[in-house]
Amino acid sequence: MRRIIIPVLVALVAIIGIGSAVMAGSGTSSVTRARLERSLPVSFTHLYVQQAHLLGHTGVTVASLHAKAMCDKRGPDVADVGPGGDWVGLMSWDDPQVPMPPEGYGKFELNVHSNDCFTASGPTKLTGYLTINDKSGREVTNPVFEFDGCFDPQGDNTATGHEFPSLTSVTSTTLTTDADGGAVLQLGCGTGSQGCSGTVVVTDGKRVLGQMPYSAKEESTTSLTLPAPVPATAKEVTFEVRPDTGAGPSGPVTLPVQRG
Repeated sequence: MRRIIIPVLVALVAIIGIGSAVMAGSGTSSVTRARLERSLPVSFTHLYVQQAHLLGHTGVTVASLHAKAMCDKRGPDVADVGPGGDWVGLMSWDDPQVPMPPEGYGKFELNVHSNDCFTASGPTKLTGYLTINDKSGREVTNPVFEFDGCFDPQGDNTATGHEFPSLTSVTSTTLTTDADGGAVLQLGCGTGSQGCSGTVVVTDGKRVLGQMPYSAKEESTTSLTLPAPVPATAKEVTFEVRPDTGAGPSGPVTLPVQRG
C-alpha cells in the first residue's frame, strides 16, 4: 500500500508545481488593459449603430461616435492584466440624442474570459434596458444592453493614453447624529485616474456648518467627520462636493437627519 501512495503523492506535488508555474506566469496573459481599451469601443459602436437604426436615429455611424475607453481591473493596487469578472470599462461617445453625464462617460462592467473574449454590460441610463421599442413601436431586444466582443491576443498592446476622472459620490443615505450632534459622511471614489480630492461644503439650510477636505484612491471609500455639530432642529443637511481632482456629483446632495 505504501508503495502505491508515494508515487501518487509525488504526482500530485508535480501537478501542483505545474499549476503554480502557470499562475506565476499569469503576468504574460494576452488579456491587457490596452487591448481591451481598443476592442471595447469597436464592439460597442457597431452594436450602437444597430440600436440607432432600430430607434430611427439618423446620422449615427461608427466614425461619428468617436468612442474611446479606459479599462481597469480591480482598482489601483492590482495589475491591469489577466481574465476575470472584475474589469471595469469607462467609455465615452458622441451622440447628440444621448448626451454624456457631467463626468463625461458611462461605466461598463466587464467579464473578460481566458479565450480573449469578453461580456460587457453598460449603464442603462445611457444604453437602455434589455428591450426597447423600435421606430415602429415593436418591442425588440436592445443590442447594447449586454454584448460580447473579442480581441486579437497578438494585437497592439501599447498604452492608449485614454483616461477619465474618478467620480466622487456621496454614499451615505441618511445622516445619523450622536448625542452631541456629531455625524460622519461617507464618500466613494469610483474608477478613474488620479483618485478623488477636494472639499465638501456642509450647510444646514442657508447656514454654513463648515468645510471638510477629502482625499481617496480610486475605487475606495472614505469617512468624513462633520466640522460642527448638527443643530438639534435640523431635519436635513446639504453637502456640496467641490472636486480638485476627479469629478463630483451633478449638484448638491441633501440627506435627512436621523437622531442616534
